[in-house]
Amino acid sequence: MENVSERSIVENVSERSQTLTNEVRSDHPLYLAPMEDVTDPAFRLLCKRFGAARVYTEFVNADALVRDVPNTLRKLQIADAERPVSIQIYGKDAESMAEAAKIVEQAKPDFIDINFGCPVKKVAGKGAGAGLLRDVPRMLEITRAVVKAVELPVTAKTRLGWDNENKIIVELAEALQDCGIQELTIHGRTRSQMYTGEADWTLIGAVKNNPRMHIPIIGNGDVATPERAKECFLRYGVDAVMIGRATFGQPWIFEDINYYLEHGERHPQRSMQWQVDILKEHVERAIEWTGDEYKGILHSRRHLANSPVFKGLPDFRRMKIAILRANDKENLYRLLNEAVEMVENKASHVR
Repeated sequence: MENVSERSIVENVSERSQTLTNEVRSDHPLYLAPMEDVTDPAFRLLCKRFGAARVYTEFVNADALVRDVPNTLRKLQIADAERPVSIQIYGKDAESMAEAAKIVEQAKPDFIDINFGCPVKKVAGKGAGAGLLRDVPRMLEITRAVVKAVELPVTAKTRLGWDNENKIIVELAEALQDCGIQELTIHGRTRSQMYTGEADWTLIGAVKNNPRMHIPIIGNGDVATPERAKECFLRYGVDAVMIGRATFGQPWIFEDINYYLEHGERHPQRSMQWQVDILKEHVERAIEWTGDEYKGILHSRRHLANSPVFKGLPDFRRMKIAILRANDKENLYRLLNEAVEMVENKASHVR
């Protein structure tokens, strides 16, 4: 499968990584988490530009991939400028997962990641994703099958366990390592928690500090500030930190955290105009990727709706609704420009 062209999006600025070791660009690498309807090529390229050490695709349904479903095959499109990039697959059957992994390998990502962590009902409820936390033997069977099927490095992402009474991650991590995965990402919640409550990093640290573990351990969950990222690296010793929902509408969060880790202070404040210009750039990238103005705007809406850029804006609820209803660039950009004017006018009155 040919890679999607990125000529007019961004210049090719990276070469394919060959190993986990030479892929890491610093002592504290930051990864973009795989998120459905979020981590499309347009957003991944922006996050890469702002310092994400690795990016992940949206998760790919193994059964749909084997059946050659066009929308699923489209998720395998990657650009060289994204590298190192991981394509994530999910499913409940070892045979179809192995076959899907072989198809993914043809797209030539740097890694293949297995999703054992998605908690949503349509995935976990059908025995895939986090649903496999209730069927560990099947989870391990799938892992062995995928590792055996491909030559690329295979990694996995999972949670602490199914619920508070079944936090099995310490033993499970060892078992997954024995199946041949080369890296493990742990989200610090159980499946029952979904995305509520606070992520518990203590068990992530327990896995990392288990003397029987020798593969890299990636921590994930509730990292939304540079200070928290630094704390997770120092307190729990993880090899990388994966950032998910905190990236919505602010791909520059990777630059903010990297700056703090390097200098020990916050990145200089950026103007709202600069931030809105980046949001517009994301819309433009999404339109180019989808080949359709309306579809590109649809792919950008989650970021626009959740961007911290607009927090504290007076009467922003009304404008937020208008932004989410905008179906063309002209109206959308007019609303974004109005938001900038509102902030500038508020600042001038404060002076």
